[in-house]
Amino acid sequence: MITSLRWVVLAILVVLLGAGLPRPGVAAGGKVGPGCTLKGHKLYGKVRIVTAFPDLKVQIVTAFPDLKVQVVDAFPDKCGLWKMVDAFPDLKIQMVDAFPDLKIQYVNAFPGLP
Repeated sequence: MITSLRWVVLAILVVLLGAGLPRPGVAAGGKVGPGCTLKGHKLYGKVRIVTAFPDLKVQIVTAFPDLKVQVVDAFPDKCGLWKMVDAFPDLKIQMVDAFPDLKIQYVNAFPGLP
């Protein structure tokens, strides 16, 4: 009886402590979901910067980003690859200084999750 009670307590502790562990494919902040998405929007493709009605609010940081972004001219088909466009974007972003949905860091190589 005591042995089974110990296993139950151990199982509860594992569940409670494991809830705070980062999952594979998710940034340390836990914002970017599986498939490189946030709030149902993919974080790669054609991106347009807007001043109103964005899909996501983005803050540029130099440390601890949720996503590393590389701006490319063609084939923005992987996580963190963005092609800046003026028309027909896949994602509309608004640059903000506070309370962002996503923090990004511009990089020249190795885009994606940090």
